[in-house]
Amino acid sequence: MQALGTIEDEVRELIRRSGVDPVTDPQQVHALVVDAVADYGDRALHGSLPTLGDPALAVKAVMDAVAGFGPLQKYFDDPHVEEIWINSPSAVFVARHGAAELTNTILTAQQVRDLVERMLKVSGRRIDLSSPFVDAVLADGSRLHVTIPDIAREHWLVNIRKFIAKANHLSDLVDLGTLTPQAGRFLEAAVAAGLNVLVAGGTQAGKTTLLNCLAAAIPGTERVVTCEEVFELKLPLRDVAAMQCRQPNLEGAGEVPLRRLVKEALRMRPSRIIVGEVRQAESLDLLIALNSGLPGMCTIHANSAREAVTKMCTLPLLAGENVGARFVVPTVASSIDVVVHTALESDGTRRVREIVALPGRVEGDVVEIADLFVQRGGRLVRADGFPPHLDRFERIGCDIVSLLGQSAA
Repeated sequence: MQALGTIEDEVRELIRRSGVDPVTDPQQVHALVVDAVADYGDRALHGSLPTLGDPALAVKAVMDAVAGFGPLQKYFDDPHVEEIWINSPSAVFVARHGAAELTNTILTAQQVRDLVERMLKVSGRRIDLSSPFVDAVLADGSRLHVTIPDIAREHWLVNIRKFIAKANHLSDLVDLGTLTPQAGRFLEAAVAAGLNVLVAGGTQAGKTTLLNCLAAAIPGTERVVTCEEVFELKLPLRDVAAMQCRQPNLEGAGEVPLRRLVKEALRMRPSRIIVGEVRQAESLDLLIALNSGLPGMCTIHANSAREAVTKMCTLPLLAGENVGARFVVPTVASSIDVVVHTALESDGTRRVREIVALPGRVEGDVVEIADLFVQRGGRLVRADGFPPHLDRFERIGCDIVSLLGQSAA
């Protein structure tokens, strides 16, 4: 331990003198570390320095300290770890396969602050007393969220959600058991036909992964514009314009909220618009875009497909007093075509629990829904509903009646 500390100090001094940036030039830093470990080994053989042990392990440990995330780096490297969170320096947790574990990693308060500063360096975002929350994306695509006192009780609260790409296409979700083959074929056809899809679920239910897989079914000739709080979507498409929100500067100016991004997206010649997640008044702008004939998709936090529809009827009311339910409810009914609800099961797996369609009708103030696929006996099975816009399926050469296996009567 003492040997590693000595080498780490030497490498940090070499980095300072050479002006190398560990974030942007890790290969040059790696070369410095290898040379420093070799030099230390030579000195240890001919002097009173503590012996080093395995040089390869020493190089890895020092690289983690100076160019990685120190004690947390092993969790970043572990492909089974989905999320890392810190409740206090002595309470570091990880989630593996959907289950939480308290690790044996013990940090100091200064280490936590240094790690957060290192993580935020690439993003250009900041956290301080005037801005006690921060959302950022790390270089590997992981999403960082930090809360500091006095919003937090005593310690810095850190959440790192790793983006583990277990699936890139709907067929991958079928292989993982998230979807049945029939449901996967239907969703692929619905996206290709230009239906508007709402992905609903709770935290860690796999909404972003599902949205990515749905987007993979978009025809390659289309131009897609995405709007997100922070970059999370990674669409395997040729023509993608991605935008994320911006925090206000130190003077409190310069903020770019999600609602502004949705409005700007409409000026960028989109064939389709994707919003990472709707939480507030941006839902109104998205509905207006979808209602104008622009296909799109988004995610929303909800415990069921019905709750997702209800929430979409409520959130636009936050846009102002002049926005009423008499406008919003029928707009939701005519703008959203399909709702997919996914959930994190007790065993840590993620499964689609239901897929419903919105025929476009409203009874009173309630949007009518038709069940396409429902969960029975722990399995996703075909119900008796049909999606709207059957002509759009015909246009792409899809026989939706045969695909769903029931008559339209």
